[in-house]
Amino acid sequence: MDKLLSMSVFAKAVEAGSFSAAGEALQMSSQLVGRHVQSLEQHLGVRLLNRTTRRQHLTDVGATYYEQVKNILADVESAEGQATATLVTPRGRLRINAPVTFGIHALSKHLPEYLGRYPEVSVELSLSNRYVDLIDEGFDAVVRIGELADSGLIARPLAPYRLRLCAAPSYLAKRGAITHPEDLVRHDCLGFLHSELRTHWTFQGPEGPITVPVSGRLMVDSGESLMAAARAGMGLLLQPCELVREDLAAGRLIELLPDYPVPTRPLQVLYAPDRRMGPKLRSFLDFVVTTFGSDAQSAIVPALPM
Repeated sequence: MDKLLSMSVFAKAVEAGSFSAAGEALQMSSQLVGRHVQSLEQHLGVRLLNRTTRRQHLTDVGATYYEQVKNILADVESAEGQATATLVTPRGRLRINAPVTFGIHALSKHLPEYLGRYPEVSVELSLSNRYVDLIDEGFDAVVRIGELADSGLIARPLAPYRLRLCAAPSYLAKRGAITHPEDLVRHDCLGFLHSELRTHWTFQGPEGPITVPVSGRLMVDSGESLMAAARAGMGLLLQPCELVREDLAAGRLIELLPDYPVPTRPLQVLYAPDRRMGPKLRSFLDFVVTTFGSDAQSAIVPALPM
């Protein structure tokens, strides 16, 4: 017989006062209760209970054994409770990767709220504009911008990524007003390396998309560096709303061509398919979708470099 089960039955028999009462509590016959107790006695080579037709009482050895069994069963219950709690309570380390600008100006600002809500979770946030392999590099989730190609990863869509065209007042005073996307071919445009924003910018016009070639004397793979250049009047800047919002509000930058919005770009958080997803990852995904997301449903979709 299962030794741990026999110990549980023995303890219940002692506490209930009889095999029949223990059987009722455990939903088994009194005969089966007796067999569990006898199994323990045979295993130990001692008598644990003395029974008559009217009463039962513990032997000296049985009394000592009962106290030890109670402690063992309490430890087992505690261990099971802790193991079950890990299926409910988010805990452990999360490794997350996100694009630099989104990570600094959006995700990082909300991480204190997430960590405050889940005190047993720690986060390692890696910021990079390069494509990372979620599985090979050991990330739990990655945030990506742009259309996705086949990868087998699961994506949860977030609100679309929006860009704004802007420039410093000093640049506009020196180079003149801009009234149409085609004017950009005569201006210094601050290019973002390793993306389509290096050579072409696209706008949505009344009759459809307008794509114009752009060029400039400075190209950087950092939105923050481009921001510094734009503030210094070095050229036109096309960067995410999160990055330019404060400078626009403060008047350090001026938004251009508001009637020609830049088409939004898909934004999503991706993770590997795993039917045993734990509460740690689930809590982060739900938080990100609530904070930055749309109502779109999760779907298995392709994944592509940003």
